[in-house]
Order: sequence, then structure tokens, then C-alpha cells
Amino acid sequence: MRRVRRLTGQSRPQADTAWSWQSNRGLVLIPLALIVIITAADIASPQQIHLGPLLVVAPALTASFGGSRLTAAIGALATGGLLTIALVRNSISTGNHISQLVSLVVISAFIVLLCRVRERHSAELRQVRSVAEAAQQVVLQPLPDRIGPLRIAVSYQAAADQARIGGDLYAAERSHTGTRLLIGDVRGKGLTAVDDADLLLGAFRSAAHRQLPLPALHADLEAAVCWGLSQPGRKGPDAEECFITAALLDVADDAPLVQVLNSGHPAPLRLHDGRVSVLSPRQPAPPIGVCLPQAPLARANAFPFHPGDLLLLYTDGVTEARDATGRFYPLAERALALATPGCDPAELVALLSEDLLLHTQGNLNDDAALVAVRREPVTDESRAEAMPRPRPYAADRLPCR
Repeated sequence: MRRVRRLTGQSRPQADTAWSWQSNRGLVLIPLALIVIITAADIASPQQIHLGPLLVVAPALTASFGGSRLTAAIGALATGGLLTIALVRNSISTGNHISQLVSLVVISAFIVLLCRVRERHSAELRQVRSVAEAAQQVVLQPLPDRIGPLRIAVSYQAAADQARIGGDLYAAERSHTGTRLLIGDVRGKGLTAVDDADLLLGAFRSAAHRQLPLPALHADLEAAVCWGLSQPGRKGPDAEECFITAALLDVADDAPLVQVLNSGHPAPLRLHDGRVSVLSPRQPAPPIGVCLPQAPLARANAFPFHPGDLLLLYTDGVTEARDATGRFYPLAERALALATPGCDPAELVALLSEDLLLHTQGNLNDDAALVAVRREPVTDESRAEAMPRPRPYAADRLPCR
């Protein structure tokens, strides 16, 4: 990752400054030191000066980084410090010190109770987040590192806080002759965008393995999405104006070509021999979900894709990301600068992702997805491992009678 900063002359963006007791155990020395200092200062002060009530600062400060048990322990030590002051001054039976002790115990108990409530809420939030992450992974399933003759790496950075996915989508499925890839971008954000992404991904996964040409596959996806968008259960201000830009790719195992059908999506990039080329469609199709009554059949275009070549699929959240001066992120230029001969897709995606964050200073206004695909030479072993295994029909699993 240091290579990105050397090339850009920038430093790494500041990391998240949130901290916890587990990563900052030394912080407990602060309330301990306060207890010792306040206790000693009160004992050394004149009889009419009372610094003991300041000991309540110790449990209050501990609650900011520690749990309820640690806060209770510090509260007990603070109470011990106040008792020490009363014993040294021979005033433990006076109303003043008794009221101070009672107040310190009550306030410490109240602080511990608040810590306990906070811990309970934090545990519930962690559970909700874990369920949400599991649901998001079901929708946007991770791509395999290798599928057929292809090596794949993905980076997804959602613009929404605490989200793993948004309106960007990608998928890869094997057919009997090659690999089919999908990358897309749903108009809009939030849960509606996730729902629409799930609709297209489900349709793609159910149809991509069939031996349909890309135009026919595109027609199937269009029909499925239009059916889903027409359902009466859809609500929201953007429900009737939804569409999905997408690019469908078909990479045959035995031919150095890639078929691309583009539905209004940013054109993929191809890195070959130190050069980058844009796989621009001759006749792009309308975005999926526009649902034109008499839409012409979309057309696919063939482009060279030799072993060692690398395809870069992306969404407009990458190329439309701006820096402080409003300059768009130059993906083609940066990909060419960061890619090395035989560059591993995972390395390139990691470099580009960090470079993108440096460009935007960590402020992404839209979801950003990057998929790097490198073609490897086909061998009999890799072909056998990658071929999908047909499942037996249900009738084949019935017992004989």
C-alpha cells in the first residue's frame, strides 16, 4: 500500500479515532492517578479545605472508556480514598464526611448503572449489525478468487454508514463453455436500491448458467426486473422511476475473446501489454428496468481477451468520485500507473481502492465497486475443476418401488 502513497505524493487518510478499553488499557492509570493525587492533596490541605468530593471524577472518567465492572472497581477505590481521608483527619463520624461518602457511593452506583445500560445497547447493536451483514452477504455473495480460467478480485465501498452493500452489484456464474459476469448500478440508494439489486442478481444467477446468448440473457433479465418492478408492494418516491445500468460479460474458456453487452453502464477497461483500452459498445442497450414496450434486441460486442490480460469492471461511483478541487478520479490513468506486468487482481484492486480514498480524502458520495478479472491459460485440470456439476433431478432421488 505504500506504493500508492509514493506515486501520489499523499499520506494515508486519518484512521477512525474511535477507541475502546481493550485497545487502550493504559487509560485506567488516569483515574487511578486522580484518586491518589486527590486523596494526598486533601490530606495535605488545611482542615477547612475539602477536596474529597472531587473523587467522583474517577468513576465518571472511567465510564467513558471502560465497562461497568471496571467503573464499579474505580468507584470502590474512590470510596476507599474518601474513607482514608476521613480516617486520617479523624472526622469519619462527622456529618460532612458521612454525606460525602453517601453521595460518592450513590453517584458511582448511578454511573455503573448507566454503563450497564450502554453495554446492553451495544450488545444489541452488535447483534443487529451481525444479522444485517449476514443478510447483505446473501444478497451480494462474495466472488470466488478463481472461476474457470479467470482470477477475480473485488472491492466494494458503500457510501451509506455501517453498510456493506448499496445499489452497486456484481456476480459471476459458470456455464458449460465459459464464465459469465455481471456488474451493475441501481438508480437510487438505501433499502430500495438493495431490493432492486437483489432482484437483478437473483434473475442473473438463475439464468446465467443456461446456454443463452448474451442478448437472450439480457432479455430474460429485463423481463424479470420489469415484472418485479411492477409488483404492487413496491413503495417509495423512486419506486416508479427505477432502472439498473449493467454490463454483461461472457468469457469463453477456449477462445481469447470476451463478449460484452452494455446497458448504459460505464465501459469496462482492458489492460494489455502496458496499455489500457476502453471496451466501448457500438450500440449500447437501454438500462435494465426501463421496460420499453417495443425495445429492440440488445447486441453484444466481442473484444480480445488473451491470457495475461486484465479486465477492470467498475461503477460510476469510482469514476465520478471527486477530489477537493472537483476533479474526477482518473481510473484508466491510475490503473495503468499502478498495474505491473503479471499484476495480481487482488493487489491491483487493493491499490486502486486506497488510491481512490486518497483522491477523495475518504469521502465517497456514492457506492464504489471494482472488479478485476485476469485471464489465465486454460489447462485440462483447471477446466475439470471449474466445470459445474449438474445436480440430479428430484425424480432421480426417489426410492424405487
